[in-house]
Amino acid sequence: GSFSSFLWGFVDGKPIVNRFRRPDQVPASTPLSDALSKELKRRGMNFVGPTICYAYMQSIGMVNDHLIDCPQHPAAGKKAKRS
Repeated sequence: GSFSSFLWGFVDGKPIVNRFRRPDQVPASTPLSDALSKELKRRGMNFVGPTICYAYMQSIGMVNDHLIDCPQHPAAGKKAKRS
């Protein structure tokens, strides 16, 4: 399979949408990014710690950590459609 399939397999092909209210609630890493980091290292990659993996997961859309009052959060879009 592709690298994309490998990565998205960690979230069953669906983005994780968190519902944080404050920036201090957004983690730097998670158990999922820890698992991804370990698997990438097991496969011979370097410089792929849990924090880097989590930032990458955010950047490619595997994880949506926009605050719930941000226009980029899916909940914000739903509110706008109801208005």
